[in-house]
Amino acid sequence: MIGTPMTFARLVHADWSIHPRKRWRAEARRGAAGWHVSAPVPVPDSAALLTDLERGAGPVLAGFDFPIGLPAAYARRAGIARFPDWLAGLDAPHWAQALTVCREVGEVSLQRPFYPHAPGGRRVADLVEALGLDGRADLLRACDRGEPGKRQACPLFWTLGANQVGKAAITGWREVVIPALTRGASLWPFDGTLGRLASTGGLTLCETYPAEAYGQIGAPFPPGASKRRQADRARATAGLVARAAKRGTSLSPETLAALGNGFGPAEEGEDPFDALMGLLGMIEVVEGRVPEAPPGRATDPVEGWILGRG
Repeated sequence: MIGTPMTFARLVHADWSIHPRKRWRAEARRGAAGWHVSAPVPVPDSAALLTDLERGAGPVLAGFDFPIGLPAAYARRAGIARFPDWLAGLDAPHWAQALTVCREVGEVSLQRPFYPHAPGGRRVADLVEALGLDGRADLLRACDRGEPGKRQACPLFWTLGANQVGKAAITGWREVVIPALTRGASLWPFDGTLGRLASTGGLTLCETYPAEAYGQIGAPFPPGASKRRQADRARATAGLVARAAKRGTSLSPETLAALGNGFGPAEEGEDPFDALMGLLGMIEVVEGRVPEAPPGRATDPVEGWILGRG
């Protein structure tokens, strides 16, 4: 045990995508004997998802695997002091196009940083120059950087390629984060530690990274293995049932079936797979077995942090 368990009554993890058909969620509810995990299901439309997250008694922690925060170097140049306040002010005239992806590099500005809309001779270096930054590293938050043993993320504002996260961030902010904050939700870590936010009794949103959870929950992928392959998913999770039982976490019959089947033969099985892996990682953090963030990292008002990332 690393820390004190937090008193959340319900945990929800959504594997997000710009394509609604690829959005899946998994849920755990706290009972007298521990957590009970339900099988992943498709995410309903965003409005219905928020309504569901707000219902019921007790504090709720909802994790989403899209960026929640801004690179500090960009924020300094743009005069942004606090990420949630910036989101709340996006209806101001000078921020009206902030979440509209630029088609040409000449459209890029501090008030419109996402680029490019489509391929064709586009370069990250051009985005860096247009924003007046010193280099590619300035497009990354501290939690995005590839520190020893960690994979470096794609820059937030870059919206091209299979690994880009920019468009997922835009849809997540528009459809989930901004409406939730308007309705009174809290945003970790900007509004406080998990312990403090759990004590408020309401809904808290946080950023997750399912691949970070693989090692934390005992589902490692060796070199050459892929979460897109059924057999590799099944091998990676072979010990999860016993591990969950040892920790007092019960898995629904549907969850057990999905694990036993490697989430099916299709590549798309990676989506419900990541929804569940991210949820199990959230349980590790909430139970105090994994720190929510390194010392000092959870207090940044602009960049935020990925839950449980070391």
